[in-house]
Amino acid sequence: MVYPETLEKIIRFYKKLPSIGEKSAERLALATLNIDDDIISDFADSLVNAKELLQPCKVCHNLTDKEVCDICSDENRNQNLICVIEDYKSAFSFEKAGRFNGVYHVLNGLISPINNIGPEDINISSLVKRVDSLDNPELILALKSSIEGETTTLYIKKIFEKKQVTISRLSYGIPMGAEIDYLDIMTLDKALEDRKKIS
Repeated sequence: MVYPETLEKIIRFYKKLPSIGEKSAERLALATLNIDDDIISDFADSLVNAKELLQPCKVCHNLTDKEVCDICSDENRNQNLICVIEDYKSAFSFEKAGRFNGVYHVLNGLISPINNIGPEDINISSLVKRVDSLDNPELILALKSSIEGETTTLYIKKIFEKKQVTISRLSYGIPMGAEIDYLDIMTLDKALEDRKKIS
């Protein structure tokens, strides 16, 4: 053991974060020791509060600290234009781009028979109820180009094929298998603008 056990424990926690390896975890742990006590205390409180207060929006399943998220409760947004996404990280990416004026529906996963994930395991039934309450809605399927994404797209298309629902998808300037939340803002914006209607 190179470091004292107390410091090793901090390093182990940092290593649990995505994209943080041994060296980065060591640097972060050592840098943490140099932060003022009041800032460390605020940081710790923020982590605890986040775990306690953040929850899925009861309408769209996006991450929020309220019962209904700010996007769903915003009367200036087009409630008939729903961007269907895999997870809440994708919603944050679209919001950073700042051009989408509709709302979101977070599936919290994709249909994947190989992983025993069926339609009943993700937020599709709530999407159906939501769409049924709207007039002439449009669904923009912003799912990654993978087997799971295509399976989910086909399933959603089949559900709504006999209803008055326009279904489109992001244009294919997006690389196959790309995660929405890793795309740059310009690519996302253009893919949304050039969305294609699914026949």
